[in-house]
Amino acid sequence: MSNTPHTLDEEFPFEMDKLRALKVSNARFAKLLEDYDEANDKVHRAETRVDVVDTLVETALRKQRTAIKDEIARMLAEA
Repeated sequence: MSNTPHTLDEEFPFEMDKLRALKVSNARFAKLLEDYDEANDKVHRAETRVDVVDTLVETALRKQRTAIKDEIARMLAEA
């Protein structure tokens, strides 16, 4: 999706080399990246009203995206 905010390169601009290396070497990390992109796209579609969802659903999607991002950040910090 074009112009989607909160992409991983925006969220972790100084960690992109480490992010790419972990993506290749760690299958769990690679899955987290996929999950983040999917959740981020869903949030963006809800926020822009491409997909009309209940406010509670939109909030749950944001929380899911944040939890995934927190796990990515933790794994980056440990690498």
